[in-house]
Amino acid sequence: MRIGIVGATGAVGQELLRVLDDRKFPVTELRLFASAKSAGKHSTFRGDQVTIETIGPHSFNGLDIAFFSAGSETSKALRSQVVDAGCIMIDNSSAFRMDSDVPLVIPEINAADLQGHHGVIAVPNCSTIILLMAVAPLRKFGTIKRIVVSTYQAVSGAGAKAMRELDVQSRAYLAGEEIRPEILPHQIAFNLFSHNAAVNEHGYNGEEWKMIHETKKILHDDAIAVTATCIRVPVFRAHSEAINVEFEGERPSVDQIRNALAEYPGVQVVDDAAKNYFPMPKDATGKNDVLVGHVRHDASNMHAIDLFASGDQLLKGAALDAVQIAESLIEQGLVKVH
Repeated sequence: MRIGIVGATGAVGQELLRVLDDRKFPVTELRLFASAKSAGKHSTFRGDQVTIETIGPHSFNGLDIAFFSAGSETSKALRSQVVDAGCIMIDNSSAFRMDSDVPLVIPEINAADLQGHHGVIAVPNCSTIILLMAVAPLRKFGTIKRIVVSTYQAVSGAGAKAMRELDVQSRAYLAGEEIRPEILPHQIAFNLFSHNAAVNEHGYNGEEWKMIHETKKILHDDAIAVTATCIRVPVFRAHSEAINVEFEGERPSVDQIRNALAEYPGVQVVDDAAKNYFPMPKDATGKNDVLVGHVRHDASNMHAIDLFASGDQLLKGAALDAVQIAESLIEQGLVKVH
């Protein structure tokens, strides 16, 4: 396939290159796009040097799929150009996630939604992906009435510059030097704060609002009640989430939950109560699977259960999900392999 990556020099763009290679995705042509300051530089893919370009009026002609990881404004500005070129946009930004004509896809959960695409497919928010990979296996036990989730989000969600800022601030803090936040709004080293997305009129920040409404769209369930609290924590990579799931009827046993999670593609159970060993971001970093554990019945609600999950924000939360979407397009015959 003829592939393009927009935002190729960013954290997600670099992960896309690795995932395409690791999964042996059929790439016959690769074009990498970034800002003017990166033009002319090179990235290595399967032993070859690929020159980074800026986007021109005909950049997407002849491409089959373009992965976008350059922010909402770039995706919005280039949507027509991509679609008019006969190329499929797989977009990691929030630009089109809630558009009625754009599928919002986690392939393990709702790959069938790809059948209705019109040239643009959205990758969900990273926190939503990690949440639903832990929750989706439980739908076999009956209707899920309510989800309460609290996130502990790594700085990788804010990009490579935020990851560098955590490193710089940590060194400064330990050296007793002054800390000056530049990328994130507050000190992140040895601190945590409400996610840095703007707070809306309902009192939710943007990340929390995305999780609420993306969950409803992906699960095709407008009746499900969802509330979220999203916190940025001083972890380089991999988000974690404390999840409470309430069922309409009788809740499953703890063993049933563990078995359902273990059987679900893309989920790894980490649940050793004897050693108090449950999902941690250090273990999820670099892993394709979402780690789920600390499974227990909610002592305050006879219909609810509690879980803890960790997942790599740059992999399953972004790059991996995007490549899995492309693989699903091939499997369903929705894009031609040359």
